[in-house]
Amino acid sequence: MGSRALGGAGSQPALALAGRTYTYGELDAAIEARVRDHPPNTRYDASELSLADALICVCAAQRSGVGVVVEDPRARPERTDFPPSAFLLVATSGSTGRPRPLARTAASWYDSFPVFTTITGIEPVDTVLITGPPHATMHLFGALHALWLGACVTDDPELATVVHAVPSVLRGVVERAPKLRVAVVAGIALDDGARAAAAELEVIEYYGSAEVSLVAARRVPEPLRLLDGVRARVRAGLLYVRSPYTVLDAPEWFGVGDLAELTEDGELTIRGRGDCAINVGGTTVLAEDVERVLRTIDGVTSVGVLGSPHAVLGETVTAAVELDGVSIEQVRRRARALLAKESMPRRWVVLSTLPRTATGKVARGELKDLLA
Repeated sequence: MGSRALGGAGSQPALALAGRTYTYGELDAAIEARVRDHPPNTRYDASELSLADALICVCAAQRSGVGVVVEDPRARPERTDFPPSAFLLVATSGSTGRPRPLARTAASWYDSFPVFTTITGIEPVDTVLITGPPHATMHLFGALHALWLGACVTDDPELATVVHAVPSVLRGVVERAPKLRVAVVAGIALDDGARAAAAELEVIEYYGSAEVSLVAARRVPEPLRLLDGVRARVRAGLLYVRSPYTVLDAPEWFGVGDLAELTEDGELTIRGRGDCAINVGGTTVLAEDVERVLRTIDGVTSVGVLGSPHAVLGETVTAAVELDGVSIEQVRRRARALLAKESMPRRWVVLSTLPRTATGKVARGELKDLLA
């Protein structure tokens, strides 16, 4: 696997991070030095390193055939098991609660890189912008794929021709990245604002999770379709996936936890998190649906929706919002014209900043604790 980790060589640019550029020759030498200086047969830990050093560390672990821990140092999961075949020791994002520990082999990611290249159209001549920390798996995946392909990884929007980002980040990046041609979007569904901001780009949206990696993808505005080799089925409205790209010790059919619809020809529609369905007097309201509507209101810069217990209705809708230049009364009036009665929030909370995961998703677990 070591020979497959770097797709470039010699003077080709590999990293342009924090104002420093590594050629592939220099990157290879840095990886070799990390391998040489690391105690044999011990795990690497890239959790608290800069992106450049983290990528060197991860590639050194891959070359050594040992595991590497890449976790959020502020919220490390409780980990008791270190499978001997594990390459990456990572964690879920923690968007619905405390991050859970995961372990995966090198093959579970690297074997998916050829199909990911075909889907995205990323080329060795591209400069790939990574917009978040490596402990967020979508960013680490994007960076390792770029290095495997022979492209250049950067944190400078002005250099980028490709970007990996969640929709909320993409909106801000586009205006600062004049060379962009491809936007690869994941984490949460593409919203109208991000779609409009990236209207001149080739936009690739993929669906997956830290546990199962790539599941489905599309070139916007085409529908999401399952990747070759990935199978899925829906039980009681919830999505289950069987894939060669899952983490270690996953069941054959992994329950992703998302509400979904699946056609016979593999067209996939994600309705939202199953644990984010709010039962309002017998009517199921999806938190993501309410959030999508509220984000269309001028002045609502971010929103998180939760269910709150109610003695009569079972639950009602609570909305936490970040506002810019509008009052909550104005937002509430506009929302009444857009939402069904059951979906209309009964409780509104204005926050200066919503808690977020490293990938930019609203951290629902933290938000729930904050609003309790």
